[in-house]
Amino acid sequence: MTTTPVIDVDRLNLVYGDFHAVKDLSFQVGRGEFYALLGTNGAGKTSTLEIIEGHRTATSGTVRVFGHSPRDRSTVRPRMGIMLQESGFSPDLTVRESVRLIGDLTRRTDKAERVLGIVDLTHKAGTKVSQLSGGEKRRLDFATAIYGSPELIFLDEPTTGLDIQSRDDLWDSVDRLREDGSTIVLTTHYLEEAQQRADRIGLMHQGAFHQEGTVAELTRTLPAVIRFTLPAQASALPLHARPDGEREGGYVIETFGLQKDLHALLGWAEDNAVELRDLQAGPTRLDDVFRAIGSN
Repeated sequence: MTTTPVIDVDRLNLVYGDFHAVKDLSFQVGRGEFYALLGTNGAGKTSTLEIIEGHRTATSGTVRVFGHSPRDRSTVRPRMGIMLQESGFSPDLTVRESVRLIGDLTRRTDKAERVLGIVDLTHKAGTKVSQLSGGEKRRLDFATAIYGSPELIFLDEPTTGLDIQSRDDLWDSVDRLREDGSTIVLTTHYLEEAQQRADRIGLMHQGAFHQEGTVAELTRTLPAVIRFTLPAQASALPLHARPDGEREGGYVIETFGLQKDLHALLGWAEDNAVELRDLQAGPTRLDDVFRAIGSN
């Protein structure tokens, strides 16, 4: 099996006049990997993806997709599926015609009926795009991205506008594509989707990587949190805690030893017959890491 990365970005820069949108960015995505590229608004992730997809030219640096320049469209594009954040389908084409058109343009072969069945649009095959709901258009976007089961699939905010069942169905389809060896690159504002599914995450801020790694590697950089409310006459706590500004009588303990400190807190509460009301304890989540960017 080849060890050549599907995506190889080396010292990528993109400059618009005086604005440095992407700054010396380097990363790789391996074959079969689920990689999430996340970032604050204006972080440069969209510009980065547009270069990788072959839609934009870099100011400097090197980008390779399957070992080729993404501008080599005849070589790269048939192996790549792209689900954009907003579709650009002609409103006068039918759903079936739209899928077939994308297949022709990308030179991928498949059956329109197969992908429409996956996204539950078979009954809409003869309907014009202009008559679809927002959620149906998103499902059509996904159908065109997976047409031909491409080796590399970009998903840009794939579940925006979808109901819960449609979201579950989409991720089930992505799981099957991964089982067949497809590489997935995701951008999303639904951080729980990245936390649950991504093998690795690149977290961008102001044009560069703020952090990159697995979810565990990113979240362990911040402490876990224990929250609870105490009665007014409770004795002194056994651990350092700060007042919780969101709840009267509430306290917050931040810890890098969650199990040990939670055990100590519960033991203290038992020994002193104190009820820890509204008790919550858990590891840092990806959204906590995301919020911490703005505070640095």
